[in-house]
Amino acid sequence: MGLTQELLNWTYEQRCQKAVESLKKNGFTAVYCKTRKEALDYIANEAKEATTVGIGGSMTMAELKVADMLTEMGKEILNHNAPNLSPEERMAVRRRQLTCDLFLCSTNALTLTGSLVNVDGSGNRAAAMFFGPRKVIIVAGRNKIVGTVEEGLKRIKDYAAPTNARRLNLPTPCAQTGFCMDCDSPNRICRITTILEKKPMTTDIHVLVVNEDLGF
Repeated sequence: MGLTQELLNWTYEQRCQKAVESLKKNGFTAVYCKTRKEALDYIANEAKEATTVGIGGSMTMAELKVADMLTEMGKEILNHNAPNLSPEERMAVRRRQLTCDLFLCSTNALTLTGSLVNVDGSGNRAAAMFFGPRKVIIVAGRNKIVGTVEEGLKRIKDYAAPTNARRLNLPTPCAQTGFCMDCDSPNRICRITTILEKKPMTTDIHVLVVNEDLGF
């Protein structure tokens, strides 16, 4: 590892640790993970007692290959993005995610003050994050860390939403231009904004902050 990368990793680590400290103050169970493997090992341990595991639409989870691990563990995986599902089956899976034993997802932005900022199209991911599942694990790569809620919302509009719309092959203006147009498209994915400032009273939420880039 060269000096530049070493210094960057150190800087990112300080930001990750600060976010973890703030999340703990806000009531979340927060853990610093130096690598994605540490995050995957943590998920594996927490999933031992779970029968049903829901996975929110997440490139972070895809990069971690968490579904492969859970399949090997014999878990029932509730993934509404699984291939060959009909629209009705997809909706049924989303509803079951709301009452699963363990729900896994990422966040669009994590502030240094310990808030989780998310924008959804349907709201199933956001809803499952804060009420319903017995346990929730949210994995945030260092690239998701921002200073404030306002910076988090800007990050979503400027970067995460256009990239996600492109990934989903949606005919939205941002998927064509790469820039948020604050559109009225029927396929618009920016419809529901949630900000978790403190841990919800009845939901066991674990946030893993990883010193690697994950998702977008």
